[in-house]
Amino acid sequence: MPSSRDVAGADRWTRVCRLDEVEARAVVPVRVRGRHLVLVRDGDWVVAAERACPHEGADLARGRCADGRLLCPHHRASFDLRDGRVSAGWATRPLCLYPVEIRDAEIFVDASGLVRS
Repeated sequence: MPSSRDVAGADRWTRVCRLDEVEARAVVPVRVRGRHLVLVRDGDWVVAAERACPHEGADLARGRCADGRLLCPHHRASFDLRDGRVSAGWATRPLCLYPVEIRDAEIFVDASGLVRS
């Protein structure tokens, strides 16, 4: 599994790692164009999200993925990996998600474009 890394690219899409480097249900810390993110793999689906929990700043790289949700290791709330919405009962903004493309078994992230903020 890759360690936290800093990657850069000439266009808006930045190659982050190979798809097979991110195990199923893994939460992998990465740095893309200066942004601290996590890659979350749920089956063949990969999501890039902000690394700090929007509630209290907990490190979501220490969280886990279950049933299409990213669980915060600190306060046990979870975020929907489709749109970043927080679980019921938590007064916090949604998790910021970033566009991901998989090309030739490589993961690319657009850290300049938010899917949801």
